[in-house]
Amino acid sequence: MTVPRVLVIGGGIAGMVASLGVAEAGFQVYLVERRPWIGGRMAQLDKTFPTLDCASCIITPRMVAVGSHPLVHLLTLSEVVKVDGEAGAFRVTVKRRPRYVDESKCTACGRCADACRLKGRIPNEFDMGLGSRGAIYLAFPQAVPMKYAVDPERCLQVSRGRCGKDGPRCVEVCPNDAIDFGQREEVLELEVGAIVVATGYDPFPAQAKPEYGYGRLEGVITILELERMLSASGPTEGEITVGGREPEGVVFIHCVGSRDHQVGNPYCSRVCCTVVAKQALLLKERFPGARVVVCYMDVRTFGKGYEAFYERVQRAGVIYRRGLPAEVFRRDGKLVVRGEDTLLGRPYEEEADLVVLATGIRPSEGTAELASVLGLELDDYGFLQEADPHDPLVSPRPGVFLAGCCQGPKDIPDTVAQASGAASRALALIRGGSGG
Repeated sequence: MTVPRVLVIGGGIAGMVASLGVAEAGFQVYLVERRPWIGGRMAQLDKTFPTLDCASCIITPRMVAVGSHPLVHLLTLSEVVKVDGEAGAFRVTVKRRPRYVDESKCTACGRCADACRLKGRIPNEFDMGLGSRGAIYLAFPQAVPMKYAVDPERCLQVSRGRCGKDGPRCVEVCPNDAIDFGQREEVLELEVGAIVVATGYDPFPAQAKPEYGYGRLEGVITILELERMLSASGPTEGEITVGGREPEGVVFIHCVGSRDHQVGNPYCSRVCCTVVAKQALLLKERFPGARVVVCYMDVRTFGKGYEAFYERVQRAGVIYRRGLPAEVFRRDGKLVVRGEDTLLGRPYEEEADLVVLATGIRPSEGTAELASVLGLELDDYGFLQEADPHDPLVSPRPGVFLAGCCQGPKDIPDTVAQASGAASRALALIRGGSGG
C-alpha cells in the first residue's frame, strides 16, 4: 500500500516550494533541514534579477507558510541517515541534533544572545563571516522557526561542560526556562511514499584561486559577501565602504571556479553573469561617479529578460572588458587587476578599491554522502545524476525526485519550476500513479 506522505530533504527555496506544493494538495510532508533554520541561499540575497525585486519579500512569506502549515512537519538540525524500501513505501531514518532550546517555550526575546559570554566574538555564517554572533543566536531577523539555537562547537557549556564560574548566563536570563542543555540527539523513523531531494548548493571557495588575493588583500570579496553588504538587514546595514571610504573603482571578475579545468570545475554555473550584472548596476546607481568594470570570459545571460537586463547595465555606464585577469595585487594603496583584453589583443591594468569575485556553484557539502544513503548516482561534477537528461526531475531510483541546484546549477525561476514539478511527480506517486 502506498504511504500518503512525502519527505523533502533541504529547506531552501526548492524544498519549500516542493513542501508547500504537496501540503496544499492535502498530504503530509516531512521537511528535513540540516541547519537550525530554513531559507537556504535565497534568504541571503538582497535583490533578484532581472526585476530587482526584494528577495526577502519573495522568500519570507514562503518561509512563514512552511513554518505554519499544519501538514508540514519541519525537522531542523536533521539529516537523513538511512533509506530502505521502495517507491510508495520508504522507511527513512532521520538523525536530529539538539537545539538546546525548547522550541515550545522560546519566544525569541533575544535576552539569551545578549547575555552570552561570547556575544560578538563568533563570525556569523549567514553573513558570510562579515557579521558576528554569540554561541546562542538567531541567524537573521526573519528566521523560521523564529527560535534561538546553540552552536554546540562554540558554546562553552556544551563543548567544555562549563561556562564561566557561575554557569551559563543564557539560562539565568531566559524568562521562560527555554534553554535546555539536557537535550540529546534523537533518531526518528519515518514512513513516506516519495522523496524529493532539494539540498541546494555551496559557493566555490575563492581561496582556491590564490592569484586573486581573496583572504589576503583587503577589498577582495565574493558576490555572496557583496549581497550581504547590499542588504539593509545585513552586517553593514547596506553600507558599502572599503577602509571607511566609498569605492571609486570596482572590478568584477567572472568565472571564479566555473569553466575552469585547473580547479576541476569545467562547467558553467549559469547564474554568475547575471548576478554580476545586477550587482554592477546596483553599485553604479549608488555611486554614479565610480568606475565599475566587469572582466569576463563570455557573457551568458540566457534567461527570460536577462539579455535586455544586460544591455540596461551597459547603458548605465558599466564597462565590460573581455579577458579574465591573471592576478590581483596591491600598489600604492590601490588594488590592481591585471590581465589581457582579448578583444583588443593587449594587456590591461585596472585600479580598484573593491574587487568582487563571481564565485561559481558547486554541490552542497554532504551531497556525496546523501547520494550513497539514497542509492543515487553523481554526475561528473558531483551533482546528483538524473535518470534521463530530458527529464531532470526523476532520479535513477524510483520514487526519488530531484529539485533545484542539487541536480545542477540553475537560477531561482528554474529552481522553482523544477521544485513544483518534483512535487507534482511525488503527488502522482502517492495518489496511486507511477510518478514518472
